[in-house]
Amino acid sequence: MSDRGYIIRNQYAIHFITFSVIQWIDIFTRKVYADNVIDSLKYCKANKGLKIYAWCIMSNHLHLIVSTDENNKLSDVIRDFKKFTSVSILAELQNSTNESRKNWMLWIFKKAGEGNNRNKNYQFWQQDNHPIELDNSEIIDSKMDYLYQNPVRAGLVRKEEDYLYSSGIDYYLNEKGLIDIDLL
Repeated sequence: MSDRGYIIRNQYAIHFITFSVIQWIDIFTRKVYADNVIDSLKYCKANKGLKIYAWCIMSNHLHLIVSTDENNKLSDVIRDFKKFTSVSILAELQNSTNESRKNWMLWIFKKAGEGNNRNKNYQFWQQDNHPIELDNSEIIDSKMDYLYQNPVRAGLVRKEEDYLYSSGIDYYLNEKGLIDIDLL
């Protein structure tokens, strides 16, 4: 890891990436914020060359298996995705009239932003995403299992295909989930 975080060496290879919310705040327990992530992933897929092979949104983090087309660097797409979702989720939170944890969450995001010279006011995502290049079928299978077992281990569902906020239904039932994916 460099002083700027983890480096994506091969910008066009398939990677397993995790984004975590500052202080592991359980913001994605609210549908409005999880849907923001889904809409942003769809946008990146349609407009920024993002190829989504698998995904799972947990209460406070997001797992992706992704790559990009030859016209877009993966690190640029990730940067843009994180920046856009940070701004839009924070705006949604600030404008919310019924979020019971609004002041507490905004306070934590503001404190995190004050402690990071890369931000002006707030920080939503943790800085690192620790990309892991998936360069063989064993690593791919391992990361797919990890991704889909996450909601099962958390006790949210009994079977991988039953979790709404993942691509499990695409792989286990051969049905269409919330995001069109590129099957591996």
